[in-house]
Amino acid sequence: MFDKLKIVVALALVAAGIAGFYYLADSAGIYRALALIGGFVAGGAVAWFTQPGKDFFNFSREAWAETKKVVWPSRKETLQTTAVVFGFVVIMAVFLFATDKVLEKALYDWVLGAGWKQS
Repeated sequence: MFDKLKIVVALALVAAGIAGFYYLADSAGIYRALALIGGFVAGGAVAWFTQPGKDFFNFSREAWAETKKVVWPSRKETLQTTAVVFGFVVIMAVFLFATDKVLEKALYDWVLGAGWKQS
């Protein structure tokens, strides 16, 4: 119950920061930005001390640790993979173009007997 109250307060602080941003429309941009950032920081600080906030922090820490375990490809591997993908795209483009032209010829000339005429 207390965590729900904290989350409501955090959302109210974020809403206050957004409202302050629009309320200070005639003020200098730095004051508007500070109101907006202040609302988000204050709301985040309150949310930090809730159980969902702590769970999110632990999840973020574990996710960061997992990214360190990933074996990232080298530059050479990345370039080779990219070349294979581009090659495949070119081959598929040629294949689809040829298929389109064969079907076009079959439908317009052989089936319909209309003949293909460009205007």
